Amino acid sequence: MSPRQDRRAVVTGIGVVAPNGVGTDAFWKSTREGISVLDHITREGCDHLPVRVAGEVRGFDPQSLVEERFLVQTDRFTHFAMAAADMALADARIASGDYSESPFAVGVVTAAGSGGGEFGQRELQRLWGQGSRYVGPYQSIAWFYAASTGQISIRGGFKGPCGVVASDEAGGLDALAHASRVIGRGTDAVVIGAAEAPLAPYSLVCQLGYRELSMSDDPDRAYRPFTKSANGFVPAEGGAMLVVEEEAVARRRGAEIRAVVAGHAATFTGAGRWDRSREGLAQAIRGALADAGCAPEEVDVVFADALGIPEADRAEALAIADALGAHGGRVPVTAPKTGTGRAYCGAPVLDTAAAVLALQDGVVPPTPNVFDVCHELQVVTGGPRPAELRTALVLSRGLMGSNAALVLRHGATTL
Repeated sequence: MSPRQDRRAVVTGIGVVAPNGVGTDAFWKSTREGISVLDHITREGCDHLPVRVAGEVRGFDPQSLVEERFLVQTDRFTHFAMAAADMALADARIASGDYSESPFAVGVVTAAGSGGGEFGQRELQRLWGQGSRYVGPYQSIAWFYAASTGQISIRGGFKGPCGVVASDEAGGLDALAHASRVIGRGTDAVVIGAAEAPLAPYSLVCQLGYRELSMSDDPDRAYRPFTKSANGFVPAEGGAMLVVEEEAVARRRGAEIRAVVAGHAATFTGAGRWDRSREGLAQAIRGALADAGCAPEEVDVVFADALGIPEADRAEALAIADALGAHGGRVPVTAPKTGTGRAYCGAPVLDTAAAVLALQDGVVPPTPNVFDVCHELQVVTGGPRPAELRTALVLSRGLMGSNAALVLRHGATTL
């Protein structure tokens, strides 16, 4: 069944667990001011690895946010997702039991790139160190990509369409598009997002094969996209969950319309082929604008992918120019993730949350640690820039070759 054109997906709730803040207010305050929280990795068992800098979530107490019975059967990435989902539902003013009479009206969609590495590592150590009888029964589910979707739906009693986008970084935007289409087909609301926890020793070792990973020991210089000193990206944990609802349903219950999910498109150009990502990303941008019925000159801000290696940064700058024309050299561009690191599938959802908040507040957050931009882009640096924002473009590329673009409109926009 094709989505109905009269059913618009709107964002009504945001929940964030990020390196620069647990909770939407803390996250946005740090993001808006351009505060960088990149630092040396402190996780146990990681001190001998060549990756030195990351964006760690600190001040997160899962025991106070998630019930014990769920904690023991889930990994850290699912703890993040469940906590963020609770925050998003509270922000949307959806209380426990609001959908008890229509549980099939609410779905859950998450994206995941790595699954539960920390839980899996612990159980494998028990297997080889103590024997199979010491491996917990939840090993079979806690590492799984779909664990967050399953636990959020079980915990909330949501029985509508549920799914998981098992992908690289761009999957975070693809999950939003999936949720939007589910709403177009008749579902009232979807809890959607992504959270990752890739900083356990096993998970970090798995990432060492990425040539794009920064090995810098200096937190201030480890992740500097669009500059001559760009030398890779910094990994991060955390992510965000959103509540996306059908607009008429949201308005009937008096919810605040934070933003409209207006358009999306995705392409694939192959792992490590950053020169080809120019064409693929440009095509994704054109497709997302067409899906949104949006002209290039209507884009007021671009939240860039900002990978942090010269050939990828150049490809992105050229893709923006290709898709937006002369406007691409004038529109403000930002990459708040340079202050927090890239949380894989969680990264573009955090960018989406920041874009929604930027549209609401009329301000473009800066790009931390970036000053000497060497591409023809209007990268916002130093501090926040006030602006009248009606339309935001969020971009994402994955290390395995996915490209995605998402168009968001201001909540007051009438299409």
